[in-house]
Amino acid sequence: MTLEHKNEKLQELISSLKKQSLDNKSGLWKRVALELERPTRAHRVVNLSKIEKYSNENDVVIVPGKLLSGGELTKKVTIIAYAYSQKTADKIHGKAQIISIEEGLKKYPNAKDIKIIG
Repeated sequence: MTLEHKNEKLQELISSLKKQSLDNKSGLWKRVALELERPTRAHRVVNLSKIEKYSNENDVVIVPGKLLSGGELTKKVTIIAYAYSQKTADKIHGKAQIISIEEGLKKYPNAKDIKIIG
């Protein structure tokens, strides 16, 4: 995927987040959009250990940046992340679920009970 194509996809995602925020009066999606508008080097980077520390069983958490594989995750949580590696997905397979922000928008349009971690 070229950098230009990646930037277009990110801009489409940001637009979708802002629209969802207005349609459902959800400040969370607007906050995620603002996080993703920042320069790439300023995006949040979160290790699994941080999710383990700050989440409870069956929580839905969002990482408006990249999810890294550092640490262990023992809780069954749903993680909505902008980016993550295959190593991270493999490490939590069977324990937790990782979905993209686009999927999170569809599954949780009102963003009720979602925690931002980062």
